[in-house]
Amino acid sequence: MIASFSETDVAQEHHMPKSVAIVTGAAGDIGRAIARRLADGHDVVLLADIDGDAAGKVAGDLGGEECFAAVACDVTDAASVAAMAAAAAARGAVHTLVNNAGAASAVSLHDTTQDIWRMDNALNLEAAFLCFRAVEDMLKESRGSVVNIASVNGMGVFGHPAYSAAKAGLLHLTRLIAVEYGKFGIRSNAVAPGTVRTRAWQARAAANPQIFEEAKRWYPLQRIVNPEDVANAVHFLAGSQASSISGVCLPVDCGLTAGQAELARTFSQSSHY
Repeated sequence: MIASFSETDVAQEHHMPKSVAIVTGAAGDIGRAIARRLADGHDVVLLADIDGDAAGKVAGDLGGEECFAAVACDVTDAASVAAMAAAAAARGAVHTLVNNAGAASAVSLHDTTQDIWRMDNALNLEAAFLCFRAVEDMLKESRGSVVNIASVNGMGVFGHPAYSAAKAGLLHLTRLIAVEYGKFGIRSNAVAPGTVRTRAWQARAAANPQIFEEAKRWYPLQRIVNPEDVANAVHFLAGSQASSISGVCLPVDCGLTAGQAELARTFSQSSHY
């Protein structure tokens, strides 16, 4: 039997709202890769960044207004976040929020000032809270997904104290959302990248051109992460294949948090490491 559709069915299908994904910090290398990947599974990807012009350029590079839109947003400012949420709502139904915006102050704990502590926490932890609260009602309606971009720094000590403490808090915020909002069908997960070769490393790479080569020795896979690795993990966690996964942190770290071969070799005195 061949199913037939009435004019009402066609009209309802035609007027179904577009599915929207929001990516904060989208003008950066990781944000750009995430936005590109989320176009598979979403009708519109909203690129939010404090540099609206840069976000607009990325949106244009990725394919223009048909699928990608840009908005200037300071994720540490509640009013700016509310405007971003309104811009997303105007484009359809928000199904996915990716809290990717972040930055680290590369100083020791001894050199961390109160201003640095507050700044890193505002950008890397409080901003994710503000963005989630701004779109939570829309995520309830869509039974949507939150993916927070955390860091291996939130799981162990690798420098950047204020940033690391904020990322550890972000991992717990991920679990808080998963537990309290699960009854609405909202899933909340995190991705914890290791070292990723991005423009954020330019200053350190200029000071030490061997920094990435030096970093590789600590990674069991003997390489560092690229932005597409992170984007693939986000796409998986946001999508239907992860429909039963909530409250987890997925390290994308080339094995860093599993352990270090050099230490294992020292402790075991085995050449197999």
